Amino acid sequence: MKFLLSILMLGTLLYAGTPSASEKLFVVERETQSIAIIHKGLPKSRMENMHNMNHGIIKFDGADGYLISRDGYVVRFDPVSEKILNEYKTSESAIGFVIGENYVAVANYDDKSVDILTRDLKPIDKIKTGSKNVGIKIYKDMIIFAQMDSDKVTVLKNKNAGKGLPKFKVFKEFKVGKMPFDAMIKEKTYIVGFFLSKSFGVIDLDKMSYSEIKVTAKDDKPVLKVPHFGFWSLSDDRTFIPAVGDNAVMVYDSKFNFIKNIEMQGLPVFTALSPNKRYLAVTFSGKDFPTVQIVDTVTLEIIKSFTFNGKILHVRWSNLDNYLYVSVNDANQVNVINTKEWFLEREIFQIKAPSGIFIYQLDGKK
Repeated sequence: MKFLLSILMLGTLLYAGTPSASEKLFVVERETQSIAIIHKGLPKSRMENMHNMNHGIIKFDGADGYLISRDGYVVRFDPVSEKILNEYKTSESAIGFVIGENYVAVANYDDKSVDILTRDLKPIDKIKTGSKNVGIKIYKDMIIFAQMDSDKVTVLKNKNAGKGLPKFKVFKEFKVGKMPFDAMIKEKTYIVGFFLSKSFGVIDLDKMSYSEIKVTAKDDKPVLKVPHFGFWSLSDDRTFIPAVGDNAVMVYDSKFNFIKNIEMQGLPVFTALSPNKRYLAVTFSGKDFPTVQIVDTVTLEIIKSFTFNGKILHVRWSNLDNYLYVSVNDANQVNVINTKEWFLEREIFQIKAPSGIFIYQLDGKK
């Protein structure tokens, strides 16, 4: 009996001493060129002098954090220690980036190029395109991006795949619709949207074939403008698109056949799927800026609405907990919605004009 109790106590101690995973939030404070860090529900620290954070983007890959600023800086930092490790200025205006196994690629706006850097941000190559470049993505040993001024999509292939530093060369180019301005990728499919064409383009990256799809809404009316793909949400069999200029989220099947419009409270701007793809969070512009509505993706019905005391610029679902984090910009706070029982669980203050929320998972790290 004493032996059994000893084993149970040892197991309890081992379990208690086992580090558990947690999330650290990196929140863009775009007006002050800084990043606020939230951990365990409280403001922890701040990374300052991070350049122009208007539309600042953060991505994580392994032990590395990367940030791109609106004025063309790429910053590599340690998400655990929150220390800046390297930085490099690619141009006066960078719009997007991707992280490969042994490189970082940056799509530039103003100097009309794509920069290829090492993971520690040393320059490898600058590929001049003569166009503003957007919608940069990775597939296998390829980089895909759209040339906004040239109405084409370029596929670069790494000629040195598996042999050291990458060497990207043009592999294929597609003439596409007028003024491509954003893109997304799902498995082998690259989807590009156009600012001046009432359609979007689809490239099968295995077959290297291109097709164009005209999107229609209710009563077969054409969609007059396809919004940024960052605002789209794709589940396994449905696509949710905020309607531009209409109080609705449009729902399509996986082949982009129209299913229905979900009538919303206001003009939707941003949609975000929960990790299990069961719920969709929708934010708005105009008078409904302070509101978030939650849609059940099975019933396609609104199940909950939250209105806060300021403009909502971003939402982010937790991957570990039953939380939805809401960036309330002019209230200087991040609000936390309990997504199991659907109530406002807490408000995190001392965040300066928050916008984008990005999550790094700490696997037993402090």
